[in-house]
Amino acid sequence: MNVHDSERISGLLESAGYVPVDAGETPDLVVFNTCAVRENADNRLYGNLGHLYPTKRDNPGMQIAVGGCLAQKDRGTITRKAPWVDVVFGTHNLHRLPVLLERARHNAEAQVEIAEALEVFPSTLPARRASHASAWVSISVGCDNTCTFCIVPSLRGKERDRRPGDVLAEVEALVADGAVEVTLLGQNVNSYGRSFGDPGAFAKLLRACGRIEGLERVRFTSPHPRDFTDDVIAAMAETPNVCPSLHMPMQSGSDEVLRRMRRSYRRDRYLGIVERVRAALPDAAITTDIIVGFPGETERDFLDTLDVVGQARFSGAFTFQYSPRPGTPAATMDEQVPPAVVAERYGRLVALQDEVSLAENRAQVGRTVEVLLAEGEGRKDESTGRRSGRARDGRLVHLGPDANASARSGVHTSPAEEAAVLAELARLRPGDVVTTAITYGAPHYLVAAGAPLAARATRAGDLWAADRAAPAGTARQSVSLGMPGIGAAVAGTQAPDETHDETHPHGDGQACGCAAPAPSPASALTLVSVPTPAPAR
Repeated sequence: MNVHDSERISGLLESAGYVPVDAGETPDLVVFNTCAVRENADNRLYGNLGHLYPTKRDNPGMQIAVGGCLAQKDRGTITRKAPWVDVVFGTHNLHRLPVLLERARHNAEAQVEIAEALEVFPSTLPARRASHASAWVSISVGCDNTCTFCIVPSLRGKERDRRPGDVLAEVEALVADGAVEVTLLGQNVNSYGRSFGDPGAFAKLLRACGRIEGLERVRFTSPHPRDFTDDVIAAMAETPNVCPSLHMPMQSGSDEVLRRMRRSYRRDRYLGIVERVRAALPDAAITTDIIVGFPGETERDFLDTLDVVGQARFSGAFTFQYSPRPGTPAATMDEQVPPAVVAERYGRLVALQDEVSLAENRAQVGRTVEVLLAEGEGRKDESTGRRSGRARDGRLVHLGPDANASARSGVHTSPAEEAAVLAELARLRPGDVVTTAITYGAPHYLVAAGAPLAARATRAGDLWAADRAAPAGTARQSVSLGMPGIGAAVAGTQAPDETHDETHPHGDGQACGCAAPAPSPASALTLVSVPTPAPAR
């Protein structure tokens, strides 16, 4: 959801006359779009603000803006800790950013503006999408749940649903613009429709997406187990373009911990949903979120979590060490678990989940899968000539020769065969769809080492190619949605482990230096520069 907000922020800035900065240039504007779910997000924001200070000092006209949940939470604290920040804006008024930047420039002083209620639904704002092929679509904002560990409801506000017709109109417009895949977003997609009196609205929305011509893949995140109903499972199974993948946060496998978390379901209900999803979609890949070390968690509670992980057979999990968030009930609960105990349990959970993920991915070897190619999914793609993307079930697939996979599997191909495969892959573009056979499974990715069985060009691939062929200065430049790339890494941060060559679904790096499969809940970044002449306003 933060990545989607970053696309909206980028679209707003582009509409105001900003353009993405060229590689190696010092930007005129850096925007941090932040999250407040994890303490690590706070640390990364303030560390990176400090890191950017010398650049700001040496470039007086440069502006820095901070928005999102952390800005909503910290408001005045940000400019006190980092007085070189020019604009602070919240989750409810991101549409005000261009005006606030101009006001800060005109008044030569920081502008802090935090709205307490949503002013403009983000989906009505312009967007600069990071991908031609895939798009995010918000169906609701805010959250009505009261999980004791979560600060999101107090920062994002109560749930507000969009009308189904507005959602479908946006999806149709995105498909007309080349998208073949959409992900429906909400803090709790299963409660969609409650605000306008239709508790079955989400299942109906999935079925309606199935009737949109040209839309090949529909995903959604995140559902809440409390509200997960059988009509949604039926809609998933009976709507061909709804992908056989499900990300359903569990948080804990202990009924007592779930009670303290105020999660409104218990382990048996969770496992029952998993069982029914697998009965309706036997090939579904199910992923989850798990928190280790919640206040009061005993060894018995933790063993219950390990037991559910063993039973549910998740294809992957985002695993987190509990992080107290000021303002949440859990932060002041008794029986806070010692960090050393949390770290030890976390290590055991990660080891078990990796073992399960490896077994599940090895079971994919020999299967034929359809892969939507994407830019940036494989960090070594550019240097090796491989291509990467996601299968319909959401698993990451690397296409092309893989030395590590060959060494581990004992299956080797000749240099000539590898060259032929790479030559065939070179003709493919991000956005194209490939049918291929899986030859190797690792805990967090699959490999298809042979030549594709079939490949299909899409309009999204055509648009990507047109951008690459456009004259300098006219192409649609991508906007960075990660952390700053100006100068050296921030002291104390850990770079991703390049030996993995895949994204690694473990929380915020407290026990693993890898990035998560989707952008992690820290600070997103947009780099833009003001064209010359600068906008009059």
